[in-house]
Amino acid sequence: MESIEMETLVFRGITLNGILDQLGMPWNLGKVPLVVPLLKLMVNICLVMSVMLFLDRVYMGIVKLFIKLLRRKPEKNYKWEAMKNDIELGSSAFPMVLVQIPMYNEKEVYQLSIGAACALSWPSDRIIVQVLDDSTDLAIKDMVEVECMKWANKGINIKYEIRDNRNGYKAGALKQGLKHSYVSQCDFVAIFDADFQPEPDFLMRTIPFFVHNPEIGLVQARWKFANADECLMTRMQEMSLNYHFIVEQEVGSQTYAFFGFNGTAGVWRIKALDEAGGWKDRTTVEDMDLAVRATLQGWKFVFVNDIKVINELPSTFKALRYQQHRWSCGPANLFRKMAIEIATNKKVTLWKKLYVLYSFFFVRKVVAHIVTFTFYCVVLPLTVLVPEVEVPKWAVVYIPTTITILNAVGTPRSLHLVIFWVVFENVMAMHRTKATFIGLLEIGRVNEWVVTEKLGDASKTKASGTSSVSSVPIKKPSARFWGRVRWLETTVGMFIFFCGWYDFKYGKNHYFVYLFLQCISFFVVGLGYVGTFVSN
Repeated sequence: MESIEMETLVFRGITLNGILDQLGMPWNLGKVPLVVPLLKLMVNICLVMSVMLFLDRVYMGIVKLFIKLLRRKPEKNYKWEAMKNDIELGSSAFPMVLVQIPMYNEKEVYQLSIGAACALSWPSDRIIVQVLDDSTDLAIKDMVEVECMKWANKGINIKYEIRDNRNGYKAGALKQGLKHSYVSQCDFVAIFDADFQPEPDFLMRTIPFFVHNPEIGLVQARWKFANADECLMTRMQEMSLNYHFIVEQEVGSQTYAFFGFNGTAGVWRIKALDEAGGWKDRTTVEDMDLAVRATLQGWKFVFVNDIKVINELPSTFKALRYQQHRWSCGPANLFRKMAIEIATNKKVTLWKKLYVLYSFFFVRKVVAHIVTFTFYCVVLPLTVLVPEVEVPKWAVVYIPTTITILNAVGTPRSLHLVIFWVVFENVMAMHRTKATFIGLLEIGRVNEWVVTEKLGDASKTKASGTSSVSSVPIKKPSARFWGRVRWLETTVGMFIFFCGWYDFKYGKNHYFVYLFLQCISFFVVGLGYVGTFVSN
């Protein structure tokens, strides 16, 4: 009887081992001749991209440090004198300013944005507020028109403009708005998305740069986030965007007088806008498109960090995902369309062209997204399964640590959240990488315009919304489990979890702590529980 049981166990063991051997045979056969060389190539490509990103971040960090130490301010770099009333000229001493507010079904925030624009401190006969309403909801359209009439009755020169189509979305609305006859008397145009609320002194602080410096074509203000403390996800966004403004925008302004226009909270010299060819809707980043074309005409840009305009961060993952798709796909697609034009331009210096092509576009808009996801969420986990391929310690520890610290110092109050920021940014990098390739290859959703409905949080904290152009209402997550699962994030999370388990059980790379943290982040998003961290 014992002999039979032993034979049965042996038989079962042999069968199980045989099955495992059969399953592992293709991997073992292809590992050395195919997988190892391919993974080594991927590691080397990622190392090169990591160094490119590292050098760019360190360069900007050093420049920012010198700006801080030398106390370089736009008001010192350029001539700036406060606007004053002239006894003889009266209000005509002030240039004519057009304020454009493009909106689309902005039920929650239209009163806030229109009210802020109408409260700007500027002679009433030298300013025109233009509300460009592309709303398709007739009820909202009526409410916006009534709001404009209310301010008109108070003596504000406000124009309510509509179109019979939505061609070009935001770019189309802005372009159409400039065609009205009364715009010909204006020298400058300030643009605010429907959720932005400038302080009353906004024009008094920005227009003097234009008046005394004819070479300046754009003055950009910084964004201030009213709902940054709403949830963990908005805190993560605040960290990323603060770095963008405090470092990227300011360094570009101070060194090459160039940066990407943020599409709102800025003032354009209309002459510069016209010379650049006006608004174009060929990509989802019409603002960046205009900025690049204007700088190729020789115009200079100024970023003023001290001027802040209140707005609201996306507080749902769906809203953030759509936003990041636009912000990643658009620049990559614009890079594809304009690379040759930039390289062959004769009006700007060689160094400025290299800066725009290499640093601004290639490293920050392409390499940064691809290497963040590919290296830290795909290649690095794969090296656990293929111990023959090693990644240098400097690439795994020193470079990402340095980049993370440089980013985090822009928001000191959130330093304790830096680990959450890292793993969440890696999840978002997956969507950015996908969008980047869509833009570079000009396929699929390359021209998709989706703007989430504003949640109206501004009414609670005197702020609101995000950038706009085409609206899809935000729906509450489905109560059913399968209805809220995001399979892409879940699949990547399962892959990283397996690699982390393998490293913990059999590996020697000791990445398992990072891998487990990263897979949790993917699972939180993928299984629809991101709402746990994004709702009050």
